[in-house]
Amino acid sequence: MTVRRSAAALATTAVLLGVAAPVAVAAPSPSPSADLPAGLYGTTDPTYDGVWRQSLAFLAQKIEYVTPSTQAVDWLVGQQCDSGAFTSYRDASKPCDASTVMDTNATAIAVQALVEINQRREDANNGADWLKSVQNEDGGWGYNPGSPSDANSTSIVIGALARTGVPVNELTTKNGSTPYTALQSLAIACGEKDGGAFAYQPGKKGELTANMDATAASVLGLMGKGIASGTSNAVKAPSCTKGDDLSPEQTAQNGASFLADTLKKQPYLEQAPMPGAEDTDPQPDYGNTSDAVVALAASGHADKAKASVAWLQKNGTGWAKQGGPAATAQLILAAHATGADARSFGGVDLVKQLNSMGPSPAATALPSPTPTGPQPSSGTDSDDSGLSLGWLIGIGLLAGTGIGFLFSMRGKKKQP
Repeated sequence: MTVRRSAAALATTAVLLGVAAPVAVAAPSPSPSADLPAGLYGTTDPTYDGVWRQSLAFLAQKIEYVTPSTQAVDWLVGQQCDSGAFTSYRDASKPCDASTVMDTNATAIAVQALVEINQRREDANNGADWLKSVQNEDGGWGYNPGSPSDANSTSIVIGALARTGVPVNELTTKNGSTPYTALQSLAIACGEKDGGAFAYQPGKKGELTANMDATAASVLGLMGKGIASGTSNAVKAPSCTKGDDLSPEQTAQNGASFLADTLKKQPYLEQAPMPGAEDTDPQPDYGNTSDAVVALAASGHADKAKASVAWLQKNGTGWAKQGGPAATAQLILAAHATGADARSFGGVDLVKQLNSMGPSPAATALPSPTPTGPQPSSGTDSDDSGLSLGWLIGIGLLAGTGIGFLFSMRGKKKQP
């Protein structure tokens, strides 16, 4: 995997390779005590990925009709600063101040999670307002406010703003740039080497180098979609369109074409070995493969992701269990986007596995929904009840067939 500047990738890489997570791209945060905070998903140090893994867990649970516990939601909202921003993780007993390093990625994914579970909408809107306030002049966003724009940060912020109802194409800076033009400036032109792919950032001389993670993220971003975007009903044949005046949709399709061509050669993406690793051969990249699957499905190419899903079913479940909530959630999102059963994915119930990594959910519906069946609400209303109209309809349908809900509650205690 090209190491993504997200806390999820940093932490998972450290777990799998036995090395310390890089700190150059994450906000310095206080190390947690031996007793992890109540309400938090996962058992590893949350310094670099606490908000990320919590939010990603919520997104995966939502598409599987799981309602996270109030304790878990309260923990996430407690990480938010009064400004609306989130850090990767902080000691919530201390107020945010001038030394608190804000994180656009953590803020964006937390906003998406709160919107999708249809809870604490005011807090989600506050986060969206902060994201708008730190937009770079080129139209994009960097990992931290004021840092150079990158494809991953810009894409996840677009997804968050779109889910809160912000017209992203109208977020124009003084020089006329929008978030979409910022992303398009990182696209490699069709006809060139790696045409259709996206760079994470330009090189020192302005050169663009293909980055698989940035490409998968940019496909979603240019379509104005969030991480839990599901499957597009508009099935298309992958193609790479040449031209200097392409629409965001066309540029997104170019990225999808590059991903489809790459996965046609082998069903998984690869990551370069980490510095100091004994094995210097490229290794399978489960996380980026999962993200590519979601990007292909969202852009109308779910059929091009089938071989990758089959590969993930055979090879990715061990990675997900070891990687924790974020990795498990990524597999659930990939399964859902392509119509696979997340409750029987390679012989593993990923939903049960994810639920066991945090406080017991407030409610869990069975069986697993599919992309063509009843879907959860988009979460765009402001009802803070936790169950939107779409969910209530789904519940009624399930109750009508005698399936019902399995409710369980657990008091506050440390994640086992």
